[in-house]
Amino acid sequence: MELALKCAAATLFVCTAAGAAAAAQLRVEPVLLELNAPAAAGTLTLRNDGDTEVGVQTRVYRWSQSDGRESLDATTDVAASPPIVKLAPHADYTVRVVRTSKQPVHGEESYRVVVDQLPEARRQTEDTVAILIRQSIPVFFRAPELRKASVTWSITRERGAIVARATNSGDERLRIAGLRLRDKAGSTIGFGNGLVGYVLGQSTMNFNVAKPPPGFGNGGQVEITAISNNGPINAIAPFAGGR
Repeated sequence: MELALKCAAATLFVCTAAGAAAAAQLRVEPVLLELNAPAAAGTLTLRNDGDTEVGVQTRVYRWSQSDGRESLDATTDVAASPPIVKLAPHADYTVRVVRTSKQPVHGEESYRVVVDQLPEARRQTEDTVAILIRQSIPVFFRAPELRKASVTWSITRERGAIVARATNSGDERLRIAGLRLRDKAGSTIGFGNGLVGYVLGQSTMNFNVAKPPPGFGNGGQVEITAISNNGPINAIAPFAGGR
């Protein structure tokens, strides 16, 4: 299953039709779970801020990155309980997230808990808006000894796009926000001020710009700046022209 969310903690999907409809407002807290071994369970609180009952489905996927891409895959190593719940108006509910695998944690295991507000078929007509709230919560199970994130960068041009490739040789993930690239000529590529994504432990992640400024990178090296969970990022990477 391809990761449809750009590693965001919460995303709202709206399927529009004619007219409008009120919807329950689903919140999930916290927006990240980090569990250090021997801890093997944590909790999420579901909150219904709306005026109608809402059905909620909770699923867990193994989160991985390979060849610069990320994916979510079905897993039996971690489970959410209960997987489906009816949440009354203005009510809270606690969901447990449990690592069921009996194998020791190696490095930092990465998962995402996907929480879906289920649409109610009986409330939908041709004149309503079907609203689905999906929230994707990062979950990390961590071994007692971890190598800190250590990321190296390279910048390439591939099929006309600029690709910033980050390779993490450490065990811990690196959370990246406000990523910017600047070449020697002063041309700049910005990825916005918010969250750009994660580079998981022992993984490589690509950040792509489909339509870069003309001639970007022709001067050779590229300066990389960003904010991470470990502090500011300031790096210099060689530019490989490519195709």
